[in-house]
Amino acid sequence: MAEKTMYVKIIAPDRVFYEGQVSFMEFNTTEGIMGIYPKHIPMTVVIAPGVLKIVAEDGEKIAALHSGFAEILGDSITILAESVEWPDEIDVRRAEEAKARAERRIKDDTQDMNRAELALKRSLVRMQLSKRV
Repeated sequence: MAEKTMYVKIIAPDRVFYEGQVSFMEFNTTEGIMGIYPKHIPMTVVIAPGVLKIVAEDGEKIAALHSGFAEILGDSITILAESVEWPDEIDVRRAEEAKARAERRIKDDTQDMNRAELALKRSLVRMQLSKRV
């Protein structure tokens, strides 16, 4: 079984979010969506806001993964996440308010555009994921 799975550890600032053996993972990077199977070539990537998909023996899990870094080795993945949430941890009202604020900032064009766009992406991921539950 060791050849068909890889060890994953996802660390957030406030907790170890996930730890265990998985057969597949998928998440957004600054270069696009990345799907990872065991024995993947080693690399380090920058994570972009999106849906994290984890396939383990006990089924498929999804989470909102907002940013961070991933170290991918042949038999393991370590993710240092700035923010990551399970669907039941998402406050939909707060995400909708963040979306509205970000859209106002983008429309006014007076704020830091990169920050506003990132906030908008994060709120959209949260809202998308909350609808899957």
